[in-house]
Amino acid sequence: MQKLKLFIADSVDEMKNKVSWPKYSELQNSSILVLVASMIFALMIGGFDWVFKTTMQWFYQSF
Repeated sequence: MQKLKLFIADSVDEMKNKVSWPKYSELQNSSILVLVASMIFALMIGGFDWVFKTTMQWFYQSF
C-alpha cells in the first residue's frame, strides 16, 4: 500500500512541477489543425471509396 501512495504522490508532483502544459491558444491551434487534417483524410477516404464502388458497379454490370 505504501508503494501505491508513493506512486500517486510522485505522479501528482510530476504533473504539477515537471510537465510543461501548453497555453490555451496553442491548444486551439493544435485542435484546429487536427480537425482540418481529419476532414481532409475523411474526404480522401470517402473519395477513394466512391471511386472503388463506382468501378465495381460498372465492372459487374458490364460482365
